[in-house]
Amino acid sequence: MLKPILLVEDNPRDLDLTLVALERSQLANEVVVVRDGEEALDYLFCRNAYAHRPEGNPAVILLDLKLPKVDGLEVLEIIRSTTQLRSIPVAMLTSSSIETDLGRAYELGVNAYVVKPVEFKEFVAAVSELGLFWAVINEPPPGSARVGPRKG
Repeated sequence: MLKPILLVEDNPRDLDLTLVALERSQLANEVVVVRDGEEALDYLFCRNAYAHRPEGNPAVILLDLKLPKVDGLEVLEIIRSTTQLRSIPVAMLTSSSIETDLGRAYELGVNAYVVKPVEFKEFVAAVSELGLFWAVINEPPPGSARVGPRKG
C-alpha cells in the first residue's frame, strides 16, 4: 500500500496549483490536505479529527512556511524532535526566499527547501519533480510506526 503525501498549505491558489502539479506527475499516492500547522500535527499524531486515520506516516510532507495557528518551522521542529516522525522527508514549499527562513529550515532538518516559482509551468514542474522524488524514487528508512496522541 502506498503511503500518502501530506500537503500542508493554507493559500487556496497555491493549494490548487500544487494538487494540479501532483496530479500531472501521475503519482498514485493519496494526497492528504491540511490547511494549517495545528491540523498537520493533529494528522501526524493521530488526534482530534485524525484519531482514526489509517496507521503509518506519510511518504513525504510538503510543508508551507507561513501557516496559521502553528507555522511551518514550528511544525518541522516538532517533527524532528519526535522519534516516530523524525525520519519522514519534509520538503518546505514556500514563497519565502528570505535567508533566515532558509537557514532556520535547514538547521531544523528540512530535506528540501523549494521556493514556489511564479510561473505556472515552472511551479507544476517543481512540484511534480518533488512529489516524484520523495514519494517514488527516494528509499525511505525502515519503520513508519503510528504515533499516539501528543499533548499540546
